[in-house]
Amino acid sequence: MKVDRRTFLAVTAVSLGSRTSAADLATVFRPEQFGALGDGTTNDTQAFGALCRHVNALGGGTVVLGAGRTYIVGLQARGPDRPFSPRPIMEFGSLTGPLTIVGSGARLRAADGLRFGSFDPGTAEPVHRTMPNVHEPDRAVPYVAMIVVRGSAAPIAIHDIELDGNSGSLRVGGPWGDSGWQVPGSGLALYDNVAGEIIKNVYSHHHPLDGAIIDGAGHRTGRSRIEKLVCRDNGRQGLSIVGGRGYDFESCEFSRTGRASIRSAPGAGLDIEAEGSKSIRDLSFNRCRFEDNAGPAMGADSGDSAEVRFTDCLFVGTTSWAAWPRKPRFTFQGCTFAGTLVHPFSSEDAALATRFVDCRFTDDPELSPTGRLYVGGPAGNGIVNMDPSENVQFVNCTFDLVRNGVLPWSWRAVYRDCTMRQASRVPAMTKGKFIGRTVINGPADLYGSMVVGTVILNGKVLPRGRIGTDFDPW
Repeated sequence: MKVDRRTFLAVTAVSLGSRTSAADLATVFRPEQFGALGDGTTNDTQAFGALCRHVNALGGGTVVLGAGRTYIVGLQARGPDRPFSPRPIMEFGSLTGPLTIVGSGARLRAADGLRFGSFDPGTAEPVHRTMPNVHEPDRAVPYVAMIVVRGSAAPIAIHDIELDGNSGSLRVGGPWGDSGWQVPGSGLALYDNVAGEIIKNVYSHHHPLDGAIIDGAGHRTGRSRIEKLVCRDNGRQGLSIVGGRGYDFESCEFSRTGRASIRSAPGAGLDIEAEGSKSIRDLSFNRCRFEDNAGPAMGADSGDSAEVRFTDCLFVGTTSWAAWPRKPRFTFQGCTFAGTLVHPFSSEDAALATRFVDCRFTDDPELSPTGRLYVGGPAGNGIVNMDPSENVQFVNCTFDLVRNGVLPWSWRAVYRDCTMRQASRVPAMTKGKFIGRTVINGPADLYGSMVVGTVILNGKVLPRGRIGTDFDPW
């Protein structure tokens, strides 16, 4: 899906046409009431700050932006301890009543020349220290996030808005943090909200950190629906989920992280990484796209994270892995992976291991927006690279390798009713337990496998039982 401002406005027009008029709502506030112009030139940060203070004092309300307007935002205050501290833009907290932000197709665009990274407090010039650098007085923050909602007990709704970080016009200082620029500067941030959130048609791009961050309350009672959230060309992550449970993503896109002017590790489209004492549970992604990110299209490798479902999603790894799902209870149904997938979760408990159902794995560059794919690791490591692979399950999956990709590298994975073919002459090490009917075309070493059902290897039906004798049946 090509996303630009024209496309965003077209989608917004359709969306707004089906909504109840904001004027019908009881309490409506507009940034123009507080001095904003929305003319694409004047800095409206202070007007948004005044609006938010008013809404926060009331405990909730409805904010309506001007249709199609561009609001320039982002101001940094110079203080004695920290030279470039951000003024809040749209920051809401501890709300007891509902909050609705009606974007009306408007754009928040970061002002030119905001500082980001490490700067000398005295000279205001970039400073480069030995990494890791956590020298707090050096840290220059352009904005925490353009929209922040924190610690609210009532429902939140945000729709039809563009959040433009304008990262190419930042003044970038030296790195700060453990690597790269681990400095705030995101599009949308949802922190510790208890009730449900509805996010729809939000285009968040060119932020120096993340397109969106979700850090949900562990005791939250609501369930959130995020639909048509598009995060592209951000610096560190398209979307970071660092805590919470009960989030459903529909028709979203998380692409091109690290492809603009700023890149920080891990550079993923989606990063699922519980932090501190937080846990992550019960996430779903339906018909979402993860494409052409500098790092993994999707990664989950640390923290107390589990129970994530992907349905009809597309993962494209152009310069890094198509997916890295090393956490328990991840399920992929009807998904396509273009490029190498690495580190699915392995476990003696089959209920914890990663499960793929009706999925396709391919090295076909036609699926890549750039015409290239990352088929990583040494030759023979496989389009799915598993070490270990205990009970990783592939059910009715297709492996269609038309270039130099090699069939999965595995030892005790489970294959049921799969179809596999590869063009490469490098022998595949696709070892595991074969259930149902699996057809393999291409050079494959199955020594050490268990054939429970039917395996047809290059037209030959293999006998059931162990392939090899120097191991115990499993």
